[in-house]
Amino acid sequence: MRTRHPRRWTTCLVIAAVAGAAAGCGDGSGTAAGPPARKATDPRQSSADERAAEQAALKAYAGYLDASREASRASDPRHPALARFLADPLLTRVRVTLDQARRHGAVRTGTLRSDPTVTSVSLDTAPPTVEIQDCLDATAYRLIYAKDKRVVPGSGGGRHLATATATRYPDGRWLISTGAAHEDQPC
Repeated sequence: MRTRHPRRWTTCLVIAAVAGAAAGCGDGSGTAAGPPARKATDPRQSSADERAAEQAALKAYAGYLDASREASRASDPRHPALARFLADPLLTRVRVTLDQARRHGAVRTGTLRSDPTVTSVSLDTAPPTVEIQDCLDATAYRLIYAKDKRVVPGSGGGRHLATATATRYPDGRWLISTGAAHEDQPC
């Protein structure tokens, strides 16, 4: 099934599946508040806590990308791995985008490359957060129609900046809660 506006839903799918499922289909501003001022603590403990938070956040981000790739291969908005690594509002946004692709008969194929780094750690906020910046390479990651394997028009990918926020929830899990694709910022 084709739509009169394939560019709009394919762009959202590219953003959602590629960029940390990005907050992408919104206004695209991708702005986030800077980290709050930190309380004075033992620097050794603070440093160890920050390193642990960075590692947990990067693990959640890698899990999120893997889950998104798996779910995108079948355009499965209920793929069980999504909820293990994503939280709302991003989880809902990714599911809606995957459902749109499914309804249009489109799936993802190919390789998505990622090179994330932590840009800030805010353990003194409620809830604690870690900001992640990534250079996503989607040049070999295609959105195709499952029926005939044709590339969906307007769905070509490139290399661009993506940002995400990992949030620590009361049960101790770090989940990716927000994200944005910055397709206008190549990397």
